[in-house]
Amino acid sequence: MNKKTLIFFVIALVLIFGAYFLIKSNSLKEKPEITLVIKTPVLQMSSCKDKELKDSYTFVKKAADAFEKQYKDANVKVKVVQFAKEDEDEQIIGCFDTEQATDILYEEYFNMSTYVHTGKVAPLDDIITEEIRNDINNSYWEVSELNGKTYMMPFLGMQNTLCYNKDLFKQVGLERYIEDDDVIQNWSLKDWETILATLKKKLPENIYTMLMYGKNETGDTHVITLLRSRGSTFFDENGRVNLNTTEGIEAIKWLMDCNKKGYFPNNAESLEINDCYKLFMNGQLAIYINNAVLDVSINEAGINHGNVNFPSIDGNGFNTTFLTGFEVFDNGNKEKLKAAKDFIKFIYETDEWLDYSAGAIPCSNKVAVRYSNDLKKIQKYIDNTENGWNFTENAPAWRKVRAVFYKDIKELLYGEKTAEEIAMQIENDCNKAIDEGYENSKLHE
Repeated sequence: MNKKTLIFFVIALVLIFGAYFLIKSNSLKEKPEITLVIKTPVLQMSSCKDKELKDSYTFVKKAADAFEKQYKDANVKVKVVQFAKEDEDEQIIGCFDTEQATDILYEEYFNMSTYVHTGKVAPLDDIITEEIRNDINNSYWEVSELNGKTYMMPFLGMQNTLCYNKDLFKQVGLERYIEDDDVIQNWSLKDWETILATLKKKLPENIYTMLMYGKNETGDTHVITLLRSRGSTFFDENGRVNLNTTEGIEAIKWLMDCNKKGYFPNNAESLEINDCYKLFMNGQLAIYINNAVLDVSINEAGINHGNVNFPSIDGNGFNTTFLTGFEVFDNGNKEKLKAAKDFIKFIYETDEWLDYSAGAIPCSNKVAVRYSNDLKKIQKYIDNTENGWNFTENAPAWRKVRAVFYKDIKELLYGEKTAEEIAMQIENDCNKAIDEGYENSKLHE
């Protein structure tokens, strides 16, 4: 071997061994250590996938454990925290910029949409594949978006309709409005007036026609939906309450007229929705609320009932749809943010975990198809999806809106103001809260 060949051979060996040790070094390089904090309130949850499942904490904990084991980009530990609903602000906003800060929230949109306006909630469009988007009904995406960006991931839903006591309907001769099949019906406004008037006229004095309440904000979404019955959209295109219109005033007049005619329980302004529930379960109220969860209790009580959408001017009706899903917070750590988003991808790209949505109304179409035999009892709600509407418009201060809205409904039920005055009062009070929310609103940059 001549000198030149020897030098070349030595250089080659150096390069080969250098490359080997570089690769070996990189392979032995420690992955980042990450702790993700996932929080969920106390939420009941059932699933066809796991018959033993009782709550959201168990679901999230199982998914988190599976995610830890398969994640390759970091050594990730997931801490799952369950909190009482009354502690929500303390657990979310109160933990900003602390070690207890929430990285992922699994919750009802009803509350979590407010956090989008803190600037901490990260958009998720970069992880939503075309397959994921096409698998979920567009109406669910609309509720999940703000200013063209997706801040919440719809997982499962619950849908509220009205229901009626079939035996009471038969008692007053309203058999023609009863549907024997397990479907959600729709009645025209003319039908509604005939039904309400007949029930009031022919039922005993201690049995009431239709639910109504004004004691507190619980159940206010149903009253809001009733205010759409004469064609009002309730909100304008800018997300402000727009009830001081011909359609809005007509709906207010209708509710005032129902109250004057005695269709509502006595002193409805002092009742809460649970009082109406007790009346319905006791056979003293003909028309109440129903959903997949309540349906079980109503059936167990032996009440023969049917379901109907909230009234609308076109006769197609409305329902109030409540979504539950995921939200990711950006706490200033890029590695944690990536891992948090990867957890969401893991849920939506893995059938095993996406299937957990089958129990309530699954937002995933393929899950609804896969579990169609198990979901027959709620198929009527799945078929009724298109009649839902976004009753919060993702307003930045929805809880503050609720805190004033029910007081205005109480005024409506007192009957001391005109419909025009009530319409203006609702607009002014609700929009003041919404405007204050937007003044303090900040979206993720």
